[in-house]
Amino acid sequence: MEKMISELNDGMHINGQYLIANSAKCVNNVGAAYLNLELKDSSGSINAKKWEVSLQDEEIFKVGNVVSIEGEVLKYKESLQIKILSAEAVNPSDIDVVKFIKQPPVNKEELIKRFNAHVESIKNEDCRKILDYLIKRLSPKIFEYPAAVSVHHDYASGLLMHTVSMADHGVYFSNYYPDVDKDILLTGILLHDLGKTIEFEGPIIYKYSLEGRLLGHISLMVSEIRRAAEGLKITSEVPLLLEHMVLSHHGQIEFGSPVLPMTKEALLLSMIDNIDSKMVIVEKALEGVKPGEFSSKVFPLDNRFIYKPKE
Repeated sequence: MEKMISELNDGMHINGQYLIANSAKCVNNVGAAYLNLELKDSSGSINAKKWEVSLQDEEIFKVGNVVSIEGEVLKYKESLQIKILSAEAVNPSDIDVVKFIKQPPVNKEELIKRFNAHVESIKNEDCRKILDYLIKRLSPKIFEYPAAVSVHHDYASGLLMHTVSMADHGVYFSNYYPDVDKDILLTGILLHDLGKTIEFEGPIIYKYSLEGRLLGHISLMVSEIRRAAEGLKITSEVPLLLEHMVLSHHGQIEFGSPVLPMTKEALLLSMIDNIDSKMVIVEKALEGVKPGEFSSKVFPLDNRFIYKPKE
């Protein structure tokens, strides 16, 4: 029967189309190859296994393919997974893209309106010049791309949702701490992850581009800011401050930041980014978890379990 992933239960026999989000060829304890897969649709994701792998299977289950699958839903270590019995790739012309792209929790047009309002609130002339230049250059991807491939805000317009949420927090904190430069903070927030529009490529499933793999979104965005400042002939300290905020926004060197935050605005940006990403990771981990029970291990949170309090 055709079922969305969120509707699957232990013991179901299924026939349906699913997106291959991840695919890894593995070997079991007797030396036989199998595929460890992550299947996705707009309702969620699920682990799947394809045993007795052929060369044809490796082509069918490439990341980004939509595959028509017959299989059985089983519970393994308290989590559901699919044992794949048979499968064939779906012709791209027959794919309903909407079925495989999770939509943001807030209407996209509302998010764009809030994003633009934050831009309009910025009075610093050099901040606005750089922002306007880069928004024009990187649109419409800014409003369409996810914020991550799989960890947080991994849905259509997830980058926009993450950015707007952070900007809302930035307004609050800049009012609470009046010595923080609000224009610099907001500009840094609005720019900090826009390198992901170059780091990723889509359109159904987002994966790392060649530039993304070799350089990463932090380096890419620093280059974009510098190019914009040179083209606009900006000689103030603003571009340097913004470059530093992008370089340090992961907060720790071990988390991918080439430098640590060394201004109030950079430190605040890194903390706001950490709050927003971690809370979305928790929300994602608790999807489908019943009150009074724990989630599965959450890798980005040091493999801890998250408890959902009883109602």
